[in-house]
Amino acid sequence: QVQLVESGGGLVQPGGSLRLSCVVSGSIFSPNGMAWYRQAPGKQREWVAVVTPNGQKAYPDSVNGRFTASRDNVTNTAYLQMSSLKPDDASVYYCSMQQFWGQGTQVTVCS
Repeated sequence: QVQLVESGGGLVQPGGSLRLSCVVSGSIFSPNGMAWYRQAPGKQREWVAVVTPNGQKAYPDSVNGRFTASRDNVTNTAYLQMSSLKPDDASVYYCSMQQFWGQGTQVTVCS
């Protein structure tokens, strides 16, 4: 059984940074692609990052240049480094692999 657990969320000021982690258990981390999504209350789920099985990365324009996704196949952990955070980055952030999802970690951005 595959389980994904996010952590690292918290409260940060605009312009600050946070690093989210997603630990995957119950499966081989590589070569599966890992994706990050976020969803704020009342909003649609939004894709924010992906690390493909071959290590390619992609981001939407809304976070490109500010967010960096990575993965450590030794620890089966995916990361999302978020910098220059804006208030509209505030969301619950989720990692996903295949059809599996974590339960999310909350990121709050406020002055």
